[in-house]
Amino acid sequence: MLSRGLFSMHISTSLKCFSSSTSNVLKVGDILSYTRIFTSKDVLEYSKVSHDSNPLHFDSELARRAGFNGRLVHGMLVASMFPHIISSHFPGAIYVSQSLNFKLPVYVGENIVGQVEAIDLRENKKRYLAKFITKCMRNGHEVVLEGEARAIIPSDFHSTNG
Repeated sequence: MLSRGLFSMHISTSLKCFSSSTSNVLKVGDILSYTRIFTSKDVLEYSKVSHDSNPLHFDSELARRAGFNGRLVHGMLVASMFPHIISSHFPGAIYVSQSLNFKLPVYVGENIVGQVEAIDLRENKKRYLAKFITKCMRNGHEVVLEGEARAIIPSDFHSTNG
């Protein structure tokens, strides 16, 4: 059983983050989360790879004049937390789809918690199609990004119970 608490699990570099009392399998209702602070360097590196050089990501004054509190983190950079969470827990998982609803801006230096909750598991050719509710929050409760994701999870990580 994976942790079912709202912020009770943070990703580490190994699979040791599963509950020690049970095996590392995914069940409906399991919640996985990861906390990250997006830095100026993150924004710069993402801009280089994505070729998104919108000045709202680099110019604090321009961002304020546009009605924001400071420099913005790219929305897709924030959304990248979801495949990171899934692939960190389920090596070999294949990310299939993601819907996104950007609710509030994320600013450089903010502490953001990304969370995925398994809501459905279906067998698909000796693998399992997992459906997740996804969201990112700041201050532990303020939703900045939400959506749904689907991933194919190797059968080693699926539970036939629950």
